[in-house]
Amino acid sequence: MNHTSTQEEAQRQAKPLTPKVKELIERSKSIILATVDAEGTPNSSYAPFVQVENTFYILVSFMAKHTKNLADGRKTSVMFIEDESATKQIYARERLTIEASTSQVERDSETWNAVVSQLKETHGKVVDVIAEMKDFILIGLHPVKGSYVNGFGSAYFVDQNLEIMEHRNDVNHQSK
Repeated sequence: MNHTSTQEEAQRQAKPLTPKVKELIERSKSIILATVDAEGTPNSSYAPFVQVENTFYILVSFMAKHTKNLADGRKTSVMFIEDESATKQIYARERLTIEASTSQVERDSETWNAVVSQLKETHGKVVDVIAEMKDFILIGLHPVKGSYVNGFGSAYFVDQNLEIMEHRNDVNHQSK
């Protein structure tokens, strides 16, 4: 297959696909976190999560760098991404990246109890153990805006409600 026909095939397959943001979230058990500290040093990690309405909740320990960054309300980005073993094209993995604001949930509040119960239902009895540890706090991640990609030429802007705003067609891929 020559370069031109390969390029034509890629462009043919680059038609925007129907966005399935909610389905990607529903297939995920954990969320990838990107935070920065007071000096601007980045840190990436992950945490199991539950979604309640439009907020993602994570139960995280202050022994982890990302927890202080989250608790201090610094810039945060979260990502959901298709499993590598399930993707047909590694360069075009389905993914949702969200800029998020954070809030700490007061221990033993009504929200704490409801979310911890949902975390236990979703992730098992281990949640009972870690929720009792004093270094674990409950953080709410509130979407601000983001982007969703589900293939070549199929990228979208997402609003704070995780709804598709528009197709990102401002950048066209160019060949040499």
